[in-house]
Amino acid sequence: MDTKMQTGETAGVRNGSIMQLRQEFDRADAVVIGAGSGLSTSAGFIYMGERFHRYFGDFIRKYGFRDMYSGGFYPFKTLEEHWAYWSRYIYINRYMDAPKPVYGDLLKLVRDKDYFVLTTNVDHQFQKAGFDKDRLFYTQGDYGLWQCSVPCHNKTYDNEAAVREMAAAQGFDFAEDGSLCVPAGRELQMEVPSELIPYCPICHRPMSMNLRADDTFVEDEGWHQAAQRYADFLRGHQKGRVLFLEAGVGYNTPGIIKYSFWRMTHERPDAVYACLNYGEAFAPDEIKRKSICVDGDIGEILTTLEAQ
Repeated sequence: MDTKMQTGETAGVRNGSIMQLRQEFDRADAVVIGAGSGLSTSAGFIYMGERFHRYFGDFIRKYGFRDMYSGGFYPFKTLEEHWAYWSRYIYINRYMDAPKPVYGDLLKLVRDKDYFVLTTNVDHQFQKAGFDKDRLFYTQGDYGLWQCSVPCHNKTYDNEAAVREMAAAQGFDFAEDGSLCVPAGRELQMEVPSELIPYCPICHRPMSMNLRADDTFVEDEGWHQAAQRYADFLRGHQKGRVLFLEAGVGYNTPGIIKYSFWRMTHERPDAVYACLNYGEAFAPDEIKRKSICVDGDIGEILTTLEAQ
């Protein structure tokens, strides 16, 4: 498929596109949501700036990290320090609520529709917002799961209790809403106690995050069940008006959502493709007449859609 792109830039075009998208939501027999990191960014999960400095100031001073994401790849000398960093990372991006209600606003638009969500996000925010867990397929893993680092077996393990214990051991407190608090004047520990380091219960090697970074990623039973439900949903909606709604998807792994949505829109005569993105709202010429591209903050777009 030729990747020559088109997009609208004026306010008038943008407002017209939003109105058209509202109509497509109303007409759709089914909605397939494809969500990337831009959706969580709009919801307030920012990996740099004030939020990064609030929870990782000590690591920034010691290592000069510029953002949370790059710090996650740093080769810490000890597992105690590695898990101090990662327990903070996991807790604030998985177990704390999103600062903005973007996921909840999206749910309001599809709650009464036959929908399914395909996402490369690993922060679990769809389920926290109330989306049906049987209509979600997290293709790239989950911050809330650990796996064997080898891996010696295809099973994942919930990490919430362990992560909370690690955060508490570093000196953090927990607010009533579950958010992580840095007590004034308290010096945080940059290591967790050795007894809190997670090890595989089978081979006793260190555990790792269940995130697709290389060929050690574990696709457990739940992953395969979700993949099958997604395939069944698409097969059950080969006919009818399907809205493929892409939200905040970039070009790190475009084959998972973006290219597949383009292909299915091209192949299905009644399908419509919508792209919501800040600065990258594009569609190829082959599906231009069946596409709605809205450039802007996704949260603001959803608020406007709901108001129409």
